[in-house]
Amino acid sequence: MAPPRNRLTEILPGAENRSPQVNMKYLLSVLTPSVIIPDVDKYYVFVYKAKTKGITYDQHPLVVVTGVFRWGFTGWNMHLNQPRRYSWAEVVSNLYLIEDSELNFIEKYPITLLRTT
Repeated sequence: MAPPRNRLTEILPGAENRSPQVNMKYLLSVLTPSVIIPDVDKYYVFVYKAKTKGITYDQHPLVVVTGVFRWGFTGWNMHLNQPRRYSWAEVVSNLYLIEDSELNFIEKYPITLLRTT
């Protein structure tokens, strides 16, 4: 039986010396955009720009989706270690599914980019 696929191993070398923006660009270049609407209990990365004034948010979230709604979705942000709401209008990229076999790698991959609105 073949080992689980991991698309991220080729972008890990040198990641600690690159900016979160460059790392996110590399990451998205090896991932395939997933679906428009995420599945609950699946992990995704995407680019986000919050609109709520006065909050700190993660521009490159890694989330496990906990609910899907007409206005957007909820998820546990792995970088902030807290639940968050993501409205469709503020998701500025595709959603990219992270496979279970890639989760240990992506958790260590430096893409966290905190911003304040």
